[in-house]
Amino acid sequence: MFNHVANSSAFIIAKKGCVYFVWLVFAALGAVQNTSAQNKTQSRVISGTIIDSASKEPAGFATISLKTEKDSLVKTIISKADGSFKFENVKAAAYHLVVVSTGYARKVVNIGLTNTIEINVGTISLVRETRSLKEVQVTADRPIVQQKTDRIIYDIQADPESKVTNVLGMIHKIPFLSVDADDNVLMKGNTSFKVLINGKESGMFTNNLKDILKSMPALSVLRIEVITIPPAKYDAEGLAGIINIITNRKIKDGYKGNFNVNDGFPNGGPGAGGSVTVQNGKLGINAFGGGSIYTNPQTNFNHIRTTTGTDASILQQDGYNSGNGKNGYFGTELSYEIDSLNLLSGNFNINGNRNNGFIAQHSALSAADGTLLQGFDLDNNNHSNGGGFDASLNYQLGFKQDKNTLLTFSYRYSQNNSNTFTSISISNPFGYTTPDYKQPDNEKSREQTVQIDYAHPLNKVNMEAGIKAIFRNSGSDFEYLSLDSTNNQFENDPLSGNTFNYVQDVFGAYNSYQFSLKKWNFSAGLRAEATYVNANFISTGTFVDKTYLNVLPSLTVSRQFADNSSLNFGFAQRILRPGINLLNPFVNRSDPNFIISGNPNLRPTVMNNIQLGYSTNAVKNLSIFVATDYTFFSNLELPVNLFDPATQITTTTYENNAKGGGIGLNFNLNYSPAKFYSLGINGNLLQFFVNGTGNIAVERLNLLAGHVSLSNSFKFGNGWSAGLNGDYQSRSPRSIQGISNAYFSTSLRVNKELIKDQLFVSGSVRNPFTKFRSNVVTTTSPDFLQVDENQRYFRYTTFSLNYNFGRLKSNIKKNRKGINNDDVGSGF
Repeated sequence: MFNHVANSSAFIIAKKGCVYFVWLVFAALGAVQNTSAQNKTQSRVISGTIIDSASKEPAGFATISLKTEKDSLVKTIISKADGSFKFENVKAAAYHLVVVSTGYARKVVNIGLTNTIEINVGTISLVRETRSLKEVQVTADRPIVQQKTDRIIYDIQADPESKVTNVLGMIHKIPFLSVDADDNVLMKGNTSFKVLINGKESGMFTNNLKDILKSMPALSVLRIEVITIPPAKYDAEGLAGIINIITNRKIKDGYKGNFNVNDGFPNGGPGAGGSVTVQNGKLGINAFGGGSIYTNPQTNFNHIRTTTGTDASILQQDGYNSGNGKNGYFGTELSYEIDSLNLLSGNFNINGNRNNGFIAQHSALSAADGTLLQGFDLDNNNHSNGGGFDASLNYQLGFKQDKNTLLTFSYRYSQNNSNTFTSISISNPFGYTTPDYKQPDNEKSREQTVQIDYAHPLNKVNMEAGIKAIFRNSGSDFEYLSLDSTNNQFENDPLSGNTFNYVQDVFGAYNSYQFSLKKWNFSAGLRAEATYVNANFISTGTFVDKTYLNVLPSLTVSRQFADNSSLNFGFAQRILRPGINLLNPFVNRSDPNFIISGNPNLRPTVMNNIQLGYSTNAVKNLSIFVATDYTFFSNLELPVNLFDPATQITTTTYENNAKGGGIGLNFNLNYSPAKFYSLGINGNLLQFFVNGTGNIAVERLNLLAGHVSLSNSFKFGNGWSAGLNGDYQSRSPRSIQGISNAYFSTSLRVNKELIKDQLFVSGSVRNPFTKFRSNVVTTTSPDFLQVDENQRYFRYTTFSLNYNFGRLKSNIKKNRKGINNDDVGSGF
């Protein structure tokens, strides 16, 4: 740890470095712009963009021919992946463009260029070719999985199951993603990823991701993007990557929406959710929301810890638990197009949750010979509630000389709070003198972000640059109240509580370049981030003061083939900062024999990821995606379990205690051999090789883990359809010391379309032949072995009703840039 003077000096140097970096970027940009302006006076240029008339997405790799009035060919080029094209060094004359692309109708555009130095024909919309039978319909199939330069896109709307399920029910079909037996979303086998909504961060996903995804209808989501190699324009995201949930709909004047109600039992409960998009002239609104009430009926548990050494012992705990809760969320985006060059947009999100739980536990500590050393019964009543909101405002400025040149100013404010209260009652003690106690903890977090982004095309290269400042202030105030037997009152123990304040300021700058060369696409960027951290333990008068600077590169290369196949290569170095839930020094004593605490001394993790992917839609009705990646790091933050033989207590906290990495193989297949049947296979294999450092230097994690999901969809007559799914999850790591057991899951769903494309009803049963599943986590260490077995409801039934409504007619406008604070992690 550096001293305060060294840290302050380093931070000053870091800030100056970022300022110089940004100054050089914009100075170079100005020089390039001046040179570009001089060149324009010496040549004539024709440019534009090709798009799909229905989806408004770019139509890349279209053939554009420039012809004279007499139809003589002058020049032919191919549009870039983003649909843009440019003819340079064109003589003054009257021309017309002929645009041809597979699956689209031929398009002719007449232009004149007699006295104009440069003309931008704007967007050229291509219409997909159709055939008329009894009604006009688009015959082209939509690929469910698409591979872009830096991400995988899963088209939720192209999957028939989206009409009758929620977003969580779709996750197991998406490359790189899976869902464990507790409905936790995993990316590349772990939970260290960031979730964005329409490209922006929202606090609603911070603590209750699975609950919100359960109440979010899949029909309210257009697509899900899995960004495994985040480019430089994103904050320094670490470990697995980013999940971007897109709900924005491109519409004509009018409105369109959907609504879902659902219920599940015996564990689960009623829920509802939906979304609506409205466009009226220059004003567009997209809103979504939902909520649920759930119940976890009583289930049993059994924990055994066996220690070795001179004071060997066996601790056995058994009992039962139950719980219930509520959660709700609402989000909205607004957009107002002042004119063709000025655009205002903003968003507002709010969420809240409330949970109650009860645990009844019997605990017995025995010596190796079976002699009872300590015993007691414990009742644990716990309550928590939390929530927050975030709001942002963006202003986008365009330029007449080049509509692809954009300057964006953004501001975002967010606030999240959570309160927990645990009450512990002890009865039938033997060799145990700790009285009843209570633990309240109040946690808060505030964040402000200011950001400027600039995008400018330089001939065939698209340049992006930006600067950003994030100001975070988080803290907690926790107490330990012990029962005083003399007055039967709970008294505060100041030595077991603390008031903690954590300040983190991040100053960043990035510069990236993208260009296409025939069917090759390249993207490269560099991001610099200087971070200042100050942790203040107010109760004890101690401080933690740190400063660090990171310069992080990213690179992606992709090759498009004529048979709708693509090959991608990417490298990114990212940084993962610990979140407040890992930094908070609050000591959770809900179980006196197993206490849990955060660590305010955690440092950021620097991660390197190399990825190679291949996708193809060359065969009709068949799409295949395969990717392999290699990840390595040196100071990963992981939970650590340490046993103290003097107190017979196991303590769990987080430390930067691991180095190593992993090799992964991800695969996805979608096949429709017949109109009534489609097959989907999604899976991954992960080889972990992680070595412990510090207090667990002797620990090793060498494990091959994997997941595979098999989805079968059937379409019958009269609006009936069905699905049969199977999922297998192998043993998986919970930490460098802990591994969970494998499981196999099945589900069956039946759906009925009551009103064509509008009203659907669905019923499903999961694991119909297995009522309970034992979730077993085994933790090993040189001085103890711990086995935690928790019973989970495995069989449950759900019902849902989905309704679509509205009519549409013009595109909702949206800023191309915005704030994405995606640099904070939440653990292994």
